[in-house]
Amino acid sequence: MWKVMIVEDEVFVRESVKELIRWEEMNFTLVAEAGDGLEALELMKKEPPDLVITDIMMPGMDGVELLKEARKAGMTSKFVMLTCMGDFEHMRQAMEYGASNYILKLSMSVNDLRETLSKINKELTLAKPLPDKAHVRNSGVTSERNISHPELNKILTYIEQNYDKDISVKSLARYVMMGENYVSALFKKKMGTTLIHYLHEVRVNQAIRYLLETELTIHEVGMKVGFVNDNYFIKIFKRCTGTTPSQYRQNLK
Repeated sequence: MWKVMIVEDEVFVRESVKELIRWEEMNFTLVAEAGDGLEALELMKKEPPDLVITDIMMPGMDGVELLKEARKAGMTSKFVMLTCMGDFEHMRQAMEYGASNYILKLSMSVNDLRETLSKINKELTLAKPLPDKAHVRNSGVTSERNISHPELNKILTYIEQNYDKDISVKSLARYVMMGENYVSALFKKKMGTTLIHYLHEVRVNQAIRYLLETELTIHEVGMKVGFVNDNYFIKIFKRCTGTTPSQYRQNLK
């Protein structure tokens, strides 16, 4: 199996990535983790992993510097960058140094990670034969994402799959057959943000993908992610990223 290192200074995010999917089903095994780039680089020198999943912004040595230092040392590990919405300059640098992909942290889902790992698996398989399983340390981390409240899990899954549709607290409460006030309080307690703010973040993150990967107009992007009003889309996008959709696209170019 391909060896994976996770580098992330936020313990909660690191644990979330580890527990999001069944890694071994994707031909990967988690062999190491680090809280910053300096710690990760020392571990990589001892045993280079096949894949490094790293946050871009970290204290000490960030993900881009870690990628640069790894390349200087002759390491060929694949890199996937975990990024927030305003990290476009770091994202551009990472891609220049050969990062294979990026994942937006706020809207990271099982599908995002599975698609990325499938892509990396193909790249690694073409580059070299798969290592013998007996020589790979097994961390034992194979559990699926486990949110303690089943109704909350249903809501998150529904938003992930239907962010482009007309969604409200009322419609989601009806979907899980619970009261609106209870759903709002539960979501805030478990997720640390309001349900509507979370929905906006998911939609904006998906909008960023369209801005990066397509030539769709701003109006078309807004419609695809569930904003029927252009001005409202631009307002929410700017609130989340600090810039308008057109400025964001221009900065990346």
